[in-house]
Amino acid sequence: MAMAAAEGGGGGGGAGTRPDPAVQRAELEPLLLAALRPGESWYLVESRWLKQWKKYVGLDSWDVFAAGDPSLFPGPIDNSGLFVDPETQTLKEHLIDDLDYILVPAEAWDKLVTWYGCIDGQQPIVRKVVESGLFVKHYKVEVYLLELKLCESSNPDNLVSCHFSKADTVATIEKEMRKLFNIPAEKETRLWNRYMSNTYEQLSKLDSTVQDAGLYHDQVVLIEVKNEDGTWPGQHFLAKGSGFVCNSYNCRDSPSLSQPGLCGLSNLGNTCFMNSALQCLSNTPPLTDYFLENKYEAEINQNNPLGMRGEIAEAYAELIKQMWSGRQSYVAPRMFKTQVGRFAPQFSGYQQQDSQELLAFLLDGLHEDLNRVKKKPYLELKDANGRPDLEVAKEAWENHRLRNDSIIVDIFHGLFKSTLVCPKCSKVSVTFDPFCYLTLPLPLRRDRIMEVTLIYADPQCRPVQYRVVVPMMGAVSDLCESLSKLSGVPAENMVVTDVYNHRFHKIFQMDEGLNHIMSKDDIFVYEVRKTREDGSEDVTLCVYFREKTMRQSSNTAGTVLFSQPLLISVPKHKLTVEHLYSVVLEQISRYVKLPLTEESSTPCQDKGTCNGSNGVVEGDIEEMEHQEGGQEGREKLAEVDPCHSEGCMQIESARDIQPCKKQYFTFSLVNFSGTSEISSIVEGKILKLNAFSALAADWDSDTRRLLFDMQEAQAFEKHGSMLQTQKKVAVVALRDCIELFTTMETLGEHDPWYCPNCKKHQQATKKFDLWSLPRILVVHLKRFSYSRYWRDKLDTVVEFPVRGLNMSEFVCDPRAGSYVYDLIAVSNHYGAMGVGHYTAFAKNKVNDKWYYFDDSSVSVASEDQIVTKAAYVLFYQRRNSEEHSAPAPPPEECDGMDTN
Repeated sequence: MAMAAAEGGGGGGGAGTRPDPAVQRAELEPLLLAALRPGESWYLVESRWLKQWKKYVGLDSWDVFAAGDPSLFPGPIDNSGLFVDPETQTLKEHLIDDLDYILVPAEAWDKLVTWYGCIDGQQPIVRKVVESGLFVKHYKVEVYLLELKLCESSNPDNLVSCHFSKADTVATIEKEMRKLFNIPAEKETRLWNRYMSNTYEQLSKLDSTVQDAGLYHDQVVLIEVKNEDGTWPGQHFLAKGSGFVCNSYNCRDSPSLSQPGLCGLSNLGNTCFMNSALQCLSNTPPLTDYFLENKYEAEINQNNPLGMRGEIAEAYAELIKQMWSGRQSYVAPRMFKTQVGRFAPQFSGYQQQDSQELLAFLLDGLHEDLNRVKKKPYLELKDANGRPDLEVAKEAWENHRLRNDSIIVDIFHGLFKSTLVCPKCSKVSVTFDPFCYLTLPLPLRRDRIMEVTLIYADPQCRPVQYRVVVPMMGAVSDLCESLSKLSGVPAENMVVTDVYNHRFHKIFQMDEGLNHIMSKDDIFVYEVRKTREDGSEDVTLCVYFREKTMRQSSNTAGTVLFSQPLLISVPKHKLTVEHLYSVVLEQISRYVKLPLTEESSTPCQDKGTCNGSNGVVEGDIEEMEHQEGGQEGREKLAEVDPCHSEGCMQIESARDIQPCKKQYFTFSLVNFSGTSEISSIVEGKILKLNAFSALAADWDSDTRRLLFDMQEAQAFEKHGSMLQTQKKVAVVALRDCIELFTTMETLGEHDPWYCPNCKKHQQATKKFDLWSLPRILVVHLKRFSYSRYWRDKLDTVVEFPVRGLNMSEFVCDPRAGSYVYDLIAVSNHYGAMGVGHYTAFAKNKVNDKWYYFDDSSVSVASEDQIVTKAAYVLFYQRRNSEEHSAPAPPPEECDGMDTN
């Protein structure tokens, strides 16, 4: 459990004297803008904490005059939210820069630690800056280190996990393994990769980096020690059905020749996205034939400044030849991935990526490596100026081919028509642009599912977890209305909060958008009374629970937050310490066992059946004494409450509570985060508190441990809505997506068009149309949506034809022929945003049968298996004119603006 800041604003471990916020802001602002340099150390700081600090010092804030406000004090640095387990401090998967964490350089980190300290026992998260890219250097902080499994050849089953940077060398791994397995310095060694297929490949280049060597997460690395007689023991660990890799691609020969093209691809560590894309391209006949017939050799353009010296084309050609040799059931595309990573740093690691993004990079890379144009001419763009579409489109395509002429253009490129209309002067602008793939929007889902926990005003009711359906772009008020229908609690009596580390991270206003609430947030909705029957007005207050502690390192007192915070409503005219005390006692009566006096109520007749949440029964006291050790425990309990021997009293309401002339906790007025005390509270006076002022109920450690039932405090019930399956996934037709793509829309206010007539930016209307389509039509279904606060995947089932997709009605060129397509491949994505698994369906060009490619596994498939909600990228091949079973309908004029 994460620790809170020290009482009175002090930090956690190591906090020192802080300069005022303005000085902090001035010292750190330039440091936080520093550029990454290879070899430097940078630190991860949870974004919630750093953004709270920025508010406190007035950095990135419109209201710098709020700087220094005690209610904004961030407390000690707390990275708890980045860990799966705070004890092991293992990072959560798929953390996102700026959303989950913020990177700060070492100098900035040192200052923050000096000023605020860290949560006790929490180690800093320090990472190195690594370099990638061949021509254009790219620097990034290596957030996730690579975990390798290390073993000896003499004991290959004893795997030891170690973490390495991708910038470490193979020599570093060898040095670590020598130390780990106590291998003397004079002994000669060599290292081997061991693959899942039980094949081995030697790591002979000790100066290669981990990244260049192609090592991936959970890769097994084996160290072999030379025998005294000068031989290597390799034949022993290679004798059990294993063997050396046959070439740079690590292939497995089948007992008999397999069907060409039916070759799986090994998963090198989260590389299923790459395997899926490669299988789709591999089963694109005109492209594969081009490489298998070695036509690429005469067209490699090594001098193209936009290309990759022909290396991507050569690596791809080698891989395709392996896959279509008919000699292997799978290959490991390690060298291909290494080449891709050199030119596209985003693909150099072993984190899950997007198959469509890899396809886009690969098609562009192959095009530039195979561009037949050796020197691209300069061409001046011309405006349509009312000229006929046929003339402008022909000019645009010819200009495109003057600079771009490759097998990729021959096969994959088509032409868009884009029409923009100014809303003020009605100026029409028509342009024609080439495209390589068609990205189609999906009809947006109109609602989303949220899981929230409702804290009832009745203290005897456990919290209940609900699953509610809310509008995708709705407000907090919509969440309350939906929850009200399930719970019966009036929406106007609800307060929606984000609780984080035993404190309120945020209290939402009713008109705030739900897009600010992420699925991972812990949303608690509190039932509060805002007005009374007598018409008196209530004030809603935040109550934190803190335990008083003593730091051994500094021998100073501090506090630690614990348990779920409360929101309580108190009449303004009753804002006294005494009344607040009774209200809080009533609210926690379900899980706090309070010893009572004779005067408070009648003792329980049946002490063995007394509700433990309402009082201390004899059994409870015996248990406490047992835990504390007999008489010593009885004496300690007597110190907490001398009256405990009086017996158990039932609590019906706060009016029945008599705290034995002893207060179990004291109040402090604190900042909103509960990390620093603003002032002490005077008893007997009406307190001047505003809505959502924060109070801390401070408990002595022994009292909290003996009276506070933490298990019950955290207990909750599940409403029936949690057991209901989510509603059936929507189904749309592919033509619906195409029509949505070609629908006229108005540009957003942040994406205006500059009108040459008006001489200013305007929110013009924009319309896309298809002018000409390629031989191979790649359709990308836009399932993933990204924004600063929102990430989501649409699981809509898109029904697309496997045979006979007729695109003719969507093509605007009046001279166009028939565009009828048949499906040849599909890239699938299963799972949610940022996680999941990629596979592929593809039709083999030799036998015209469908197959399912799941990394190294290849199996027969049928057409009725192909259309699923996982379909992500579709590959269609245009039929030849003689293959049409029926004449195509006459081409229709596009329904865009008539510019002639």
